[in-house]
Amino acid sequence: MEVYNTVIDPKKKQELIDLVQTISAIKGRHTELVTVYIPGGANINLTSNQLDSERSTAENIKSKQVRSNVIDALNMIVRELKKYKQTPENGLAIFCGNISDKEGEQDLKLWMYEPPRLLNIKLYRCDQEFIIDPLKEMTSVDAVYGLLVIDRQAAMIGLLEGNNIKVLQKLTSGVPGKIKAGGQSSQRFHRITEGLAKEFYRKVAEKMKDQFFDMPKLKGILIGGPIPTKEDFIDEGNLVTKLKEKIIAIKDLGYVDEHGLELLVEDSRDDLVEQELTIEKNHVKKFFETLGKDKKMAVYGKDVLIALERGAVDTLYISKKLEKSAVEELEKRANNIGSKIFYISVEHTDGEQFFNLTKGVGAILRFALE
Repeated sequence: MEVYNTVIDPKKKQELIDLVQTISAIKGRHTELVTVYIPGGANINLTSNQLDSERSTAENIKSKQVRSNVIDALNMIVRELKKYKQTPENGLAIFCGNISDKEGEQDLKLWMYEPPRLLNIKLYRCDQEFIIDPLKEMTSVDAVYGLLVIDRQAAMIGLLEGNNIKVLQKLTSGVPGKIKAGGQSSQRFHRITEGLAKEFYRKVAEKMKDQFFDMPKLKGILIGGPIPTKEDFIDEGNLVTKLKEKIIAIKDLGYVDEHGLELLVEDSRDDLVEQELTIEKNHVKKFFETLGKDKKMAVYGKDVLIALERGAVDTLYISKKLEKSAVEELEKRANNIGSKIFYISVEHTDGEQFFNLTKGVGAILRFALE
């Protein structure tokens, strides 16, 4: 199951960032840097055999030094692959080549990397630089989540961005913690404290609106706190409908500080994974519903290219199973005409169905093609 950066372990993410920085800084003197991506679930023995055959192709390289460097890199990769009984769960990214900055000298280096997220791309390329885009995509943040921990005395609003939790705002209520004996009647005191609590909930809801209402990458909101405070906030805080509909997890917590935000995220891991799958499934559902209602307003396969050329694509759906070169060309054309782009994995039956029907690409149109 593919999980977005939201759930990548911070240590693994930093390792990935460091690797990307190291690899991207390397430039070959010639076309002799070998990049191999093996997708999760692929037959590693078959890949090894395919790389073996690439050595025959490399024999045709005219430059003796370049030919030697490429063949030596392929030999090194194949030797390392033989140590694997099967492809790692998330696939394998391999970088190997001569990194010497002196002509005629060989300094062969190899990186075998198991990524923290599923690789869907299969690639072999020999170039003057390593191909790192699939790994760079894993370091970018394509979704953020709003956070709220709240009790009757205080609240903290935060943001989950990648693996980073940011504190956006702290609020206090002024609501007394305990009902004091004596003085005013307990009923009157209760009415006053309840009024203060409701006023506090409305204040928090307004601050959440200020923070999250116009946030384009907001995919969901997580709320934590003691029973029944968090439920009272949701029921009585007048949180705007747009944000209330984005609540994907409500968790019992006893902390309303930075530690509370951390616990909220930790307790919501399964909800975050399910949310990503739900978003993908909803995209697929919308595409198929449009296709079923009016075939003139949804296209797939080769017809998508025609629609892109005519500027007719409103929303482009690309299967993550599609070859990288095809994806890049589709992205370029879609960006040129301002189309929205969504990516569909094959980690669920809806995604598989989408790929099987469309051959990896579909679109909802702005206007029908004549």
